[in-house]
Amino acid sequence: MRFRDREDAGRLLAERLAGLGSAALTDPVVLALPRGGVPVAAPVAKALAAPLDVLVVRKIGAPGHTELGVGAVAEGLDEPVVSVVAARVGLTDDDVQRLAGAEKEELVRRVASYRGQRPLPVVTGKDVVLVDDGLATGISAEAGLRALRARQPRSLTFAAPVCARQSIDRLAALCDHVVHVLAPDDMHSVGQWYDDFTQTTDAEVLAILGPPSPMASGERQSRER
Repeated sequence: MRFRDREDAGRLLAERLAGLGSAALTDPVVLALPRGGVPVAAPVAKALAAPLDVLVVRKIGAPGHTELGVGAVAEGLDEPVVSVVAARVGLTDDDVQRLAGAEKEELVRRVASYRGQRPLPVVTGKDVVLVDDGLATGISAEAGLRALRARQPRSLTFAAPVCARQSIDRLAALCDHVVHVLAPDDMHSVGQWYDDFTQTTDAEVLAILGPPSPMASGERQSRER
């Protein structure tokens, strides 16, 4: 099985979330990890009749190998979450702290770009569903879940169309439910399970979320990365 695109994956994921039952999601809020999680989360939010917004998280890449996540930063977390991968490549927690600087700056830019002055939705006492387009190593999802757990939701669910089986158990310790459509043993990348895995742009994110609230001063700067 493969997904046609993120929207198709989101519709299938919404069906799985419906299986949790109304008792598990009585007052849901759907938050997406941008950018790729947003088009997946849109049909989920529609199916749950829930508000949709983003929780901005940035992966910290290893020096010279930026796709290898050694940690992650999330809005609302003071400190980066450090992956076990960091020690495997010879990085200390202090090293990851130093590498986090640039990603913290990008995180601030993206929060301003996507929400402007609009605050993160209130999640205290709510049933929160955090959505991404896939779960590989899970360091970004872990940072997002830790940031949300600190806000004391009623329940916390992570949902992604495809999840690496080895990452599911680790995330299950951080939330109440991990919901997925596929959990392959041989997952090399998230994109291999999509026919169309074209990178989502900032413009596409804003087309789904709507424009950000006006900034207090100056104009919002937008750049693709």
